[in-house]
Amino acid sequence: MTQFRHTYLPQIPEPLLPLYELALDLRRSSSFKANELWSRVDPVIWDSTRNPWILLQVVPEYRLANLAKDQEFLKMLKEHCDLRQENMQSEGWFQKEHKEGPLTKIAYFSMEFGLSEALPIYSGGLGMLAGDHLKSASDLGLPLVGIGLLYQVGYFRQMIDANGNQKELYPYNEPSQLPVIPAFDSHGQWIRIPIQMRGRIVWLRTWQVQVGKITLYLLDSNDLINSPPDRGITAELYGGDQELRLQQEIILGMGGWKLLEELKIHPEICHLNEGHAGFVILARIENYMKKHEAGFKQALEATKKGNLFTTHTPVAAGFDRFKPELVEQYLGPILTHFGIEVKDFLAMGRANPNDGTEKFNMAYFATRGTGAANAVSELHGKVSRKLFQPLFPDVPEDKVPVGSVTNGIYVPSWEGRASDELWTKACGENRWFGSWEDLEKGLNKLSDEILWEFRNKNRKRLIEYACKRYSDHLEDIGRSEKEIDNTLRAWRPDVLTLGFARRFATYKRADLLLQHPEVFLEILKSTEHPVQLIIAGKAHPQDNAGKALVHKWIDFIHQNNLHDHILFLKDYDILIAERLVHGVDVWINNPRRPFEASGTSGMKVLANGGLNLSELDGWWVEAYQPEVGWALGDGKEHGDDPAWDEKEAQDLYRILKEEVIPLYYTRNDKGVPEGWVKKMRQSMGRLTGRFSTNRMVREYTEKYYIPLAKAYKGGSNG
Repeated sequence: MTQFRHTYLPQIPEPLLPLYELALDLRRSSSFKANELWSRVDPVIWDSTRNPWILLQVVPEYRLANLAKDQEFLKMLKEHCDLRQENMQSEGWFQKEHKEGPLTKIAYFSMEFGLSEALPIYSGGLGMLAGDHLKSASDLGLPLVGIGLLYQVGYFRQMIDANGNQKELYPYNEPSQLPVIPAFDSHGQWIRIPIQMRGRIVWLRTWQVQVGKITLYLLDSNDLINSPPDRGITAELYGGDQELRLQQEIILGMGGWKLLEELKIHPEICHLNEGHAGFVILARIENYMKKHEAGFKQALEATKKGNLFTTHTPVAAGFDRFKPELVEQYLGPILTHFGIEVKDFLAMGRANPNDGTEKFNMAYFATRGTGAANAVSELHGKVSRKLFQPLFPDVPEDKVPVGSVTNGIYVPSWEGRASDELWTKACGENRWFGSWEDLEKGLNKLSDEILWEFRNKNRKRLIEYACKRYSDHLEDIGRSEKEIDNTLRAWRPDVLTLGFARRFATYKRADLLLQHPEVFLEILKSTEHPVQLIIAGKAHPQDNAGKALVHKWIDFIHQNNLHDHILFLKDYDILIAERLVHGVDVWINNPRRPFEASGTSGMKVLANGGLNLSELDGWWVEAYQPEVGWALGDGKEHGDDPAWDEKEAQDLYRILKEEVIPLYYTRNDKGVPEGWVKKMRQSMGRLTGRFSTNRMVREYTEKYYIPLAKAYKGGSNG
């Protein structure tokens, strides 16, 4: 049994002690199967928190005493613990295929990790991808550790007032009430990392999170020994000004590397999930110079072979850039101490190394300081080669050294109960951890009737959840019980249900469906073939255009009295995302190409029988065939041309009216839409495994991790 040293840790009966380890393992505690266990502890507290760690702290002692005598519950607990133990002790794919290779440790750096709603240190797709990467790395047996930041308030929580305006809330993340524990050294002392910031020392506390076999270490500056401004460095995710962002990125990269040294972890590979983590490159250079008494350029060439940079940005404006004088203020003393010329360092982050006025670009720095760089889809690879062309002026654009690994999702975290039952029947218990090529064969054994019943179950559960969540919102803004009841009574579990949920950035065109309101109203309100839409999304607090899109949707719903056809669910988070991707029939995604670098939300509906109607951008370019979904656009770039937006809005209406809706409502004598189920079957069978992190992490391992580790050890580092 792990020894837990943690404030506010409750005393629980000995038979229930394994609940501690389950609550702290975010590979296990965030699955729908675990939901049943935690709901048995206390359904009210569980539904309101979705946090197993805080559940154990606030559940009444008498309830725990009763559970300790409940043989049915103890049997369920033992089954969960046995399954976890089996997983922890089993050999994964990596041990079986690559155990004797050069790769012994990977350090994965990311500004955010989306592992569970119980740990709110994520904002969107980048964090979801990072969390799913860790979960698959655990299942596949990769020797990987994660490095990130623990934010005091993290990303904002969204409220929608009675007038449809987004309001931001910043509840404090009390560490003792999160599924994290302090990281201790071999002497039992809490690990605290000192890092230099403009001539002063900032102390970083260290926490650890368990994700199956993987440990994620998180740093935060909220140590009482620090000054109030320094304590606030790790307050918000993507908040504050450029100076605060620079401070956070120094902590992530340089502080993260110092932590690895303190833990005596010596990775061959440092994987930078976006340019935010770029300063680990400098930390490795420093370490090499000190260890080998080498110069800057020699240290750079020796260490870059062990660094991998993954870019998620489809536009140059998305790269983090810092004023050179700001970088010099923070890093100048460190560079001078190691004999590194400031101008040489700043040159690594510039398209023109000789332009002293050009800002320091973290993506450019990461590209020059790593042995390989990759984009997150094939199309994004082409876009990125164009973006990074200025760094390679003598190289043809198609030869710019930026490869690609298309993103995937960790399927066990995103499949619902009915989905798990269906896939287990078709393909067995371990279908997501082995080969995915035979999934289509397994599904072909199931009848159309079974597949359609499964889809109906998923949709029904979503409608129940969405109506409950929306009714809570209506109560919050003062609607009457009668009004709430009338609103929700109209929602039917057999109606075609569309889903749209994203960050409300303007390039994602959240209002494309509203281009011609009268056409959209006609689609929604058809008496013969009605349509329902569930929508969710946040706009960044400083993005007024995005906030206007949120208000535009709320306004449209209220003015046209559409509560019986459209639900806008506030505070989009992992829980809402899970329920949506379980239940929607069609996932709509209509960004301006090529601004969706990959996208993973549409991948999450695959295992649950949902279909995609998406712009030919990101991953959908690789996935789309007429047999598996619907495509929007012509596969070309049109910028923000209003005429093209108009055309694609008309195309979206046409596809819905002429293809999607008729296919859904055309039924055989058993009430089954045969054409729809055929599309479902092929989408699920062909795409689910292909766009999973099982495939993605294996691809990273064989395409980048192992070759880079071999090159790194082939130098003077091994």
